[in-house]
Parts: sequence; structure tokens; C-alpha cells
Amino acid sequence: MTPSASGRVRIVLDAMGTESAPAADVAGAAEAMADPQHGDAFELILVGHRERIEAELGKHPTLDRSRVRVEDAREVIGMGDEPAQAVRRMRDSSIVRGLEIHRAGQADAFVSAGNTGAVMTASTLILGRIGGISRPTIASLFPSATGFTVVADVGANVDTKPQHLAQFGIMASIYAELMLGDPRPTVGLLNVGEEPGKGENRAVEAFELMQAAPINFVGNVEGRDILKGTARVVVCDGFVGNIVLKFAESVPSLLRSRISGVAERGGIFTKLRLAAARGILRSVFREMDYQEYGGVPLLGVDGVSIIGHGGSTPRAIRGMILKAEEMVRRGVNQRIAEAIAAGQRTGDGG
Repeated sequence: MTPSASGRVRIVLDAMGTESAPAADVAGAAEAMADPQHGDAFELILVGHRERIEAELGKHPTLDRSRVRVEDAREVIGMGDEPAQAVRRMRDSSIVRGLEIHRAGQADAFVSAGNTGAVMTASTLILGRIGGISRPTIASLFPSATGFTVVADVGANVDTKPQHLAQFGIMASIYAELMLGDPRPTVGLLNVGEEPGKGENRAVEAFELMQAAPINFVGNVEGRDILKGTARVVVCDGFVGNIVLKFAESVPSLLRSRISGVAERGGIFTKLRLAAARGILRSVFREMDYQEYGGVPLLGVDGVSIIGHGGSTPRAIRGMILKAEEMVRRGVNQRIAEAIAAGQRTGDGG
């Protein structure tokens, strides 16, 4: 995909995605467009109930309407709907209509905080896969002692084969290179031990494939290595990855609860010391907040699809939009396609 004639990236936003749609979705769009560094770099297509979207847009009078288009979609896939059935049945849903606009070439990226399974299913069915990709993967950023760790997969595939894991490593490595600025990101395979030969047969075979793949493979890593930043990219199947993701999302709330408990038990002097450290604590918690990073990309589909949390705030929606714009500009999909094609020619592409 290439930006429009104006030079702006065209982004479809599922305006019915969040739990408080369309208010949070439209507010996030307004925040993104007001961003001083990126605000003029993209155009938005908001998809969903036209009347409700227009009513929310009216609450943001400074928003540049010349860069916003509204496309009507009368159905909404709910969080409790079965993804595959909903995508097939609800053709006029904001998710399906938005991805069809992307596939038709009217947009360069799609963003949604709606039903995660439906977004994954619809993205794969409507956009298709990049040539040579067996399974798309969701790559998520985890804060670490060395910056960030990219973990893939965190939920797209709960049943994977060794070649799928090898391809996850290739795609996530390219994502880390282009989006995090790491020229040669290290890649580790999540396992129960560091030594070669550890784990089940699938892990042993994946280890061998990843050694031959065009990545900077450093071998097996363990769960503790994710936050230590031992490898820039950590590869696992979606079953394990989603458990790791949900566990990590629970850590900030636990820390806040423990800090609050310490303050209550410690008396006035402890409270004063914590108050003095408030700025530092706020910065630490901000780095651990998923909303700072928007959504997660579904790598491997023939387009840019960003998936967000159903409880996303306007700040999170803003981050998703800006991430979509950056992925298009940096040509992530083109690089993945080139890497997979090169691997197939040499026999090391998983």
C-alpha cells in the first residue's frame, strides 16, 4: 500500500469497536489528528452507525473534517459473538465493511478495538495472507530492562507447527527492526530451558528451523527473559503467548495495590516518601500501560490491521492510529514479503 495523492496515509477506524463506542473511538481519532507530529500525516475513514458517529464528531469542533470520511455500517459484532460465524453472517458490520474498504485499495490500514477474534478472522479472510505466510501472528510489545521485547504470537494461533514458529520469528524480527529501530534484533524461542534439545518435539524442530532462518537467532529463552530483555524478539505459540500477555497486564494493578497497602500501613512518613516519588512511580506505570502503545499488529496479512483492547480509552485509540500510520510509512509488509520470498528461494524461510 502507498499513501494517497496528498501524501497522507489513509486509515480506516472501526468506530464501533470499544466498549464505549463510538464516543471513545471518535475522541481517540480527534486526539490523533491533533497530534503535533503526526496529525496532518493521515486521513481517517470512520465506519459504523453514521448518525451516532456524526453526533460524536460534533463534540470536536476543531477537528479537520476535510480529512475525515464517515462510512455507514449498520451492524456491530459484539464481544460475545462467535468470530467466524459473525464475520460470515454480519456483512454490514463495521469490522467487515472497514476491511473491505482496505482491501479495495481505498485505505492503507485498518484499526479496531472490537472483537479480537472477529478482527483476526476477517483480516485473514478479507485481506488474505502475504505470499508464503502460513499463519498470521499477533506481535505485542512488553517493557523490559533493555527497552522493549516483541513477543509473537500472543493469541492468533493456539495450535502451531514448527514452521509457523519460524515464520513468526522472521515477521517479528522485521517488525522490531523497522518499528523499534533495532538493526539486527536478537530472536529467542520461548522454552522450559536454555539448552538446545529442550522441550517437546515441536520446540526442538522449531529450534532447528530458526537456526537456518534469516534472523539473528540466539537460541532458547525462558519466561523470565522476556522482561529482562535477553532477546529483542521472543517466539512462542499463541496459547502460551496469550497467557503471558494477560499475566503481564495484571502486574501494574498488583503493584498499585501493594504500594497503596504499604502507604496505609506505614503511616504519615511512608506516605510522604511515596508522595515524593510520585513522579518516578507515574513514569514507571506509564511504561507498563498497554494504552501507551495502542494496539497490536496482525503480522502476515496482506494489509495493515491493528487490533486494540475492548476497553481502550481515547489515548489508546490515538496510539493505534499512529502505529498504523507508522507501519505503512516504514513498509513493514513489503519487507516481510521480501524476506519470506528470499527464504523460499534458498530453502530457509520456514
